[in-house]
Amino acid sequence: MSTPPVSRPPSLRTADEILEALDPDQRDVAVALRGPVCVLAGAGTGKTRAITHRIAYGVRTGVYAPTSVLAVTFTARAAGEMRTRLRELGATGVQARTFHAAALRQLGYFWPKVVGGAPPRILEHKAPVIAESARRLGVGVDRVAVRDLSSEVEWAKVSLVTADDYVRACEAIDREPPAGYDHQTVARLITAYEDVKTERSVIDFEDVLLMLGDMLATQGGVADEVRRQYRHFVVDEYQDVSPLQQFVLDQWLGGREELCVVGDPSQTIYSFTGATPHHLLTFSRTHPGAQVIRLVRDYRSTPQVVNLANQLLARAGRAGGAHQALELVAQRPAGPPVAFTAYDDDEAEATGIAQRISRLLAAGTRASEIAVLYRTNAQSEAFESALADAGIGYLVRGGERFFQRKEVRDAIVLLRGAARSADPEVAMPETVRDVLAAAGWAPEPPAARGAARERWESTQALVALADDVAALAQAAEGPAPTVATFVAELDERAAAQHAPTVEGVTLASLHAAKGLEWDAVFLAGTSEGLMPISLAETDEAIAEERRLLYVGITRAREHLELSFARSRNPGGRATRRRTRFLDGLWPDEPGAHGTRRPRAGQAKLRLTGEYDRELFESLREWRRQVAQETDKPAFTVVVDTTLAAIAETRPTSTAALARINGLGPAKIERYGAEILEIVGRADR
Repeated sequence: MSTPPVSRPPSLRTADEILEALDPDQRDVAVALRGPVCVLAGAGTGKTRAITHRIAYGVRTGVYAPTSVLAVTFTARAAGEMRTRLRELGATGVQARTFHAAALRQLGYFWPKVVGGAPPRILEHKAPVIAESARRLGVGVDRVAVRDLSSEVEWAKVSLVTADDYVRACEAIDREPPAGYDHQTVARLITAYEDVKTERSVIDFEDVLLMLGDMLATQGGVADEVRRQYRHFVVDEYQDVSPLQQFVLDQWLGGREELCVVGDPSQTIYSFTGATPHHLLTFSRTHPGAQVIRLVRDYRSTPQVVNLANQLLARAGRAGGAHQALELVAQRPAGPPVAFTAYDDDEAEATGIAQRISRLLAAGTRASEIAVLYRTNAQSEAFESALADAGIGYLVRGGERFFQRKEVRDAIVLLRGAARSADPEVAMPETVRDVLAAAGWAPEPPAARGAARERWESTQALVALADDVAALAQAAEGPAPTVATFVAELDERAAAQHAPTVEGVTLASLHAAKGLEWDAVFLAGTSEGLMPISLAETDEAIAEERRLLYVGITRAREHLELSFARSRNPGGRATRRRTRFLDGLWPDEPGAHGTRRPRAGQAKLRLTGEYDRELFESLREWRRQVAQETDKPAFTVVVDTTLAAIAETRPTSTAALARINGLGPAKIERYGAEILEIVGRADR
C-alpha cells in the first residue's frame, strides 16, 4: 500500500516539490535562475505559474533573497494574483507590483532626501489641466476633445516624445492628431499642459516614472541604494512595455543582466497607448546570450479553439511587421466545434446570441462564465437590450452601459425638451436628426479615432433606433410616432437595462477582455469595418486588429461562436461581409466542419404588421392589470411592439412565444400561460 504524499506548509516545501507541479517547459523557466531570460508564453500556457515557481524555486534554493526580487506587471489585479501565488509557494517578502506602484513607492521614499519636503500631489485626471491649457491657448475644446487630447498627451509622454519632438515623431509613424487639431496645436498644448502643472505643483502618473527614472540616472546615491536592494527583476506582459517603462527598467538594472521577461508579441493590442513589442522581439539582440524559453502547451482552451487561434495567426504573413507566432498545443480534451453564424441584421445577431446564452444557462453554465465580446463600446447596446429582454443578468466591463454614457444621457435630455415643441408635421426621425445635429452628430462618422468616434457611434445608435421605431409603426399601419413616443421608448429601454446584478453575463470590448477567460465566448460583429476597424489603414494597424481578434478567440475555454450581421436593420440590404481575417477559416458550405447554422426555431420572426387589433387591445388590458397588481410600470411587463407581434403571429405554444423578440425565458415562464390563454380565447 503506497504512502500518500505529505502535505507540507509552503514554508517547508522543498525545492524539488516546487518543481513537481510544472510541465517540462515551465520547469525550464523555473530552473533558469540567472538572467537574462526571455519567456515567450502563448495564451493559456501557464506563464504566471512558471514565473512564480521560478521565483519560489530561487528563494528555496538560496539563489534569491526574497527582498531582492522585484516583479512588475501592468495591472493591480495581475500583481495581486502574483503576490497570492508567491505566498502560497512560501516566497513571502518578494515585491510584486505594477510599474507605477513600484515607482511611486521609490519616489516617495527618495523625494524628501533628494528634493526635500513631500512629493507633489498626483493628478487623478488630466482633463482639468488639459482644459485650462487649451483655454490659455485659445483652443476650443469640448468634453470629448479634452479626453482625446489627454490620451494624446499621455501617448507622447510614455513614448518619451517631448513637445519639441512631437510633430517630427508623429510624421515619422503617420500618427494623426486628435480630430479637429493639427500637430503644431497639440505640440503647443503639451507645452502649456506642463506649464499649468508646474504652476499648480502637481504631477501626473507618467511624471512618476519620468521623475524616478531621471533621479536614478542623475543621483548616484539613489541608484546605488535601489540596485543594492533589488538584484533580480521579473517583468510580466513585456510585449506591452512602453519606452518610458523600459527607461525606468534600464535604470533599475544599471547594466546588470539579472532580468527575466515574459510576454507574447501576438497579444500586443495597446500600441495606440505607446506599448510596443519591440523590446520583447529584440531581447536576444539587446541581451546577447539570453536564454529563450517557449511555453506552447495551452491548458485553457479546447483543441477546436486552439486550432482556430493558430490558423488565424498563421495566415497573417509578415505584413505590418508580423513575427513568427507561437503555435499552441492544446492539452484539454476535445470540445464542441467552433460555431460560425451569419445573421440577417444586428437585432437578429443580438437576439440569436441571447438565445444561445439561454440554452447554456439552462444546461448549467454559470452566467459569470459567459462573455459577449465586441470591437467598440457602442456595440453593447444591442446586447444589453437582447439580454434584458431575455431576462438574463449582465454586467458591462470596461465601459459604461449604453444609457449611462454621458452623450446618450445628454441626447435624451435634448430630445425630451424637443418633445414639448416639436412640429407635428415633421417626421420624428427627421426631428431627432436635427436635435442631435445641434449637439454635434453628423451623418458621416468622424475620421478620428478615440472618444470622438465613440460619441458619434452612440448618437448614431439613437438615430438608427428612431428610424427603426418609425419603420415599425409604418409596418403596423399605426399612428406616426412622435418625439415624445420615441423618448418614452428610450425610457423603457433604459429602465429595462438598469436592473442591478452581481452574477451576470459579461459584456466587454476586446481590449477590456485582455487577461480574462470564460467557459463560453461569443465574438460578435466580426465583419469588415469593425474587424478590422475602419480606422485601421496601415499594415501595422491592421496587424494589430488581427492580434485583437486572436486575443478574443483565446479567451474561450470550451464554447466559442463567431458571428456577424449582413445588414444593420431588419430587411436591410446585405452590404456587410465577414472579416478578411477569417477568409479560409469561416466554413462557406452548409454542413462544413465546425459550422452551426441557426435552427428554424431560432430564426428571427418576420412580421408584416397586419395584426389583430382586438387581440392587441385585449393583451394591453391584460398588461394593465398585471402592472397594477405588481405595482410596476406597464412597459416593464411587455412592450407594445411585442404585444403587436403576439397579436400578429397568434402563438399557440411556448416554443412559438420564444420566437418573438422581447419574450425571453424569464418572461415566458412568468407570463407565457396567461398570454397563450388570451390568444386561445381570441381564436375560439
